[in-house]
Amino acid sequence: QVHLVESGGGLVQPGGSLRLSCIDSGRSPDIHMMGWYRQAPGKQREMVALRSNVGSTNYVDSVKGRFTISMNNAENTLNLQMNSLKPEDTAVYYCWAWHLGNEYWGQGTQVTVSS
Repeated sequence: QVHLVESGGGLVQPGGSLRLSCIDSGRSPDIHMMGWYRQAPGKQREMVALRSNVGSTNYVDSVKGRFTISMNNAENTLNLQMNSLKPEDTAVYYCWAWHLGNEYWGQGTQVTVSS
């Protein structure tokens, strides 16, 4: 029922910015929690940022002060504004949702930070 589609990835220089977006094409109303995970080659997948439908947020320490997660509950959309990007931010970024006891994942979008 929930179907997540990411966009906005690409190549950016260190210190630059990108904005990722995620849309639930299944149009499920009032998704309980959405977030972003990332996985770099040879590394485990890690949580980057989470946001609930009541406004609570959580960030991994390495992105605090640089990334901002936002949610539009009415449109079931999620965004991740990424500023001051570093080479270690390079990874495939996945949109994630928790709704009615089930977990959903997008297909991922590549973010590459390199000069």
